[in-house]
Amino acid sequence: MSSTTSNVKQRASRAADSKPLEYVARGGFIGYGIIHLLFAWIALQVAFSGSGQDSDQSGALQEIARHSYGKALLVVIAIGLVAMAIWQVFEAVIGESGEQTRGMMAERALSGIRAILYSYLAWTAVKVVQGAKSSMGDSNESTTAGLMGSNGGRWLVGLIGLVVLGVGIGMFIYGWKKKFVRHLNTGQMPAGTRQPIIKLGMAGYMAKGAAYAVAGVLIVTAAVKYDPEKARGLDAALKTLAGNSWGVWVLALIAAGIAAFGVYCIAQAKYRKI
Repeated sequence: MSSTTSNVKQRASRAADSKPLEYVARGGFIGYGIIHLLFAWIALQVAFSGSGQDSDQSGALQEIARHSYGKALLVVIAIGLVAMAIWQVFEAVIGESGEQTRGMMAERALSGIRAILYSYLAWTAVKVVQGAKSSMGDSNESTTAGLMGSNGGRWLVGLIGLVVLGVGIGMFIYGWKKKFVRHLNTGQMPAGTRQPIIKLGMAGYMAKGAAYAVAGVLIVTAAVKYDPEKARGLDAALKTLAGNSWGVWVLALIAAGIAAFGVYCIAQAKYRKI
């Protein structure tokens, strides 16, 4: 390892140990949990009342903004998400405890992906505060339409769909095998809450994985049928399920799992290793 790389990692390690960053990041988990609880509520409305609201995280942020306290809460959530993104960047650079095993290298890659996700959600929250109707679904559809208009664009969209499908399957397995437990301070949990928190995490990751898998299939379908409207991400996935008699109950189960993930995120505010 070069001295420059070593210096970068040492500085990143010191920055990652910042207590203020830790406290704000833990607060960010609470905000992230609130987003998912509202996300689940919107998904239930889509399932049983045919709501046309964006059924993804951006829809949850828009729902918060409708209340008198909404914009102030969105600012707090955005700050927490930015802190979470910074923390995940540090994790991507130095890894958890600086380990270099193959598994930890994969975790560092996931940390980089999480940093991008948290940053994007923070940016979306800021746009909603500014009064813009920032829709992830609209953005995905517009991007897909642009890609399809270029040479080889449909192949690229199909590849993106396969990646999203793979992410969904990976997330489902991540929850099923309880791989998220390694990031929790389980020893600090009261004996009566340890298993319920783990089960909430399992249900949450598996539900989100199922939703992303359906979104990935729809993106591939959009590429095959040249139909950008199907490439709206989670919004299209959940609304497609709601359009089928059997899908309504699948969507209800996914919504329950997303709600479980929201509660799990709030638990992470206390028990996540940071």
